[in-house]
Amino acid sequence: MPTGPLYRPDPRLPELGPEFADPVAAADFPETILRFRNDRAAASVGLESLTNAEWVGHFGRFEPLPGNIDPPLAMRYHGHQFRHYNPELGDGRGFLFAQLREAGAGRLLDLGTKGSGQTPWSRTADGRLTLKGGVREVLATALLEALGVPTSRSFSLVETGEDLTRGDEPSPTRSAVLTRLSHSHIRFGTFQRHAFFERADRIEALIDHVITLYYPELAGEADRATALLGAVVAKSARLVARWMAAGFVHGVLNTDNMNINGESFDYGPYRFLPLSDPNFTAAYFDGAGLYAFGRQPEAVFWNLQQLAGCLTLVTSQDALVGALNGFAEAYRRELAGAVRERLGLAPGEPQAEAELANAAFRALAAGGADLRWEPLFFDWFCGDEARALAGPRAPLYAKEEFADFRAKLADFTPERPERLSAPCFAAPEPQELIYEEIEAIWAGIAQDDDWGAFSAKLAAIETARTGYGLTP
Repeated sequence: MPTGPLYRPDPRLPELGPEFADPVAAADFPETILRFRNDRAAASVGLESLTNAEWVGHFGRFEPLPGNIDPPLAMRYHGHQFRHYNPELGDGRGFLFAQLREAGAGRLLDLGTKGSGQTPWSRTADGRLTLKGGVREVLATALLEALGVPTSRSFSLVETGEDLTRGDEPSPTRSAVLTRLSHSHIRFGTFQRHAFFERADRIEALIDHVITLYYPELAGEADRATALLGAVVAKSARLVARWMAAGFVHGVLNTDNMNINGESFDYGPYRFLPLSDPNFTAAYFDGAGLYAFGRQPEAVFWNLQQLAGCLTLVTSQDALVGALNGFAEAYRRELAGAVRERLGLAPGEPQAEAELANAAFRALAAGGADLRWEPLFFDWFCGDEARALAGPRAPLYAKEEFADFRAKLADFTPERPERLSAPCFAAPEPQELIYEEIEAIWAGIAQDDDWGAFSAKLAAIETARTGYGLTP
């Protein structure tokens, strides 16, 4: 068997029954060229010993993993897309390929796909993924993990040898299939589908399934629906707070793009902020700025309200409103903690942490066109003023506009200051993922099949991840 001793299959989604997912087959691709494999993620589930040929067999041809899901399952869900309800959704170009236990922690993890072919939910689409889309997602998940954001991990990228036509990029373009490793594929929209059909019994089944597998600490709660909502509210507040601290704009915060574990996934038109701008949008089709950077907390809360609406089928509305009311305070607390952690500081008093976060956001705004988002956190990591004032932005930091930020920073102590000796801090600039850099990486691939810049960027991000030592 080509798996390692830590491989522990545990396919649990099939227990929910046929109303939650449809058996499907992967597309038969003309080619399967391995472009990326995440051996660190693979080691966490006992799959790092696969040869490249075995890897492509499982993650390009989708031969079933031993003792796992067979055939793959395309999940059913509905969702609000830009706040318009769509009952025609579902896994249209992906499926759940395997479920397995994480080495050490024992958490249940999913291997799911993007671009694996048509399903009953593809509608008129081809079920494929562009290679550029796969490259962008691999880069996004790598940097988000390095910055301490709960995210799916890109597990595999295989080029598939088809020419795809897309209306929003030069066509024909190359194709790929991506495999993700994540903690769950159960979305807010999974609940919405069964609420739409007024199936309280299926909502109850979902609650039991989710609590058993992902929130076992809630098993003894009398009102399990409200307890679950409260837990999802807390996880979602943490997620959006960490997006904000990372200067990340998801781009498409529809209810089908949020899961019950507070982990982001499905990176289409994402952007990392080049400069501080609450109105910055990632999606060219978001003309109203619904999912702009500064509106992401509001968007997440709105989505949580839709999840709560589904749960009114099985518990009281008043109790659910009480759980929702915890979001604002949880978000403020999580944002303060996320900013502090990004600055490499030890915990302080809650009020002091909140004031520091506010000062950091004001400093970013005051920097204007002279201060990109990421350098502030890089320059001031562990609160090292001497290092910041010896760097390329020293004249900017010496200005009066930064006095309050520097003063509040001085009230904190560094956490694990030995991290500053990591190789990533020897560089004058941090690892970023600005749009122009992604485009340059893709241009090398598209024009010359040159993967050197892509590999070098991933290696540099990995060096930053180990140096920062942040926990998503």
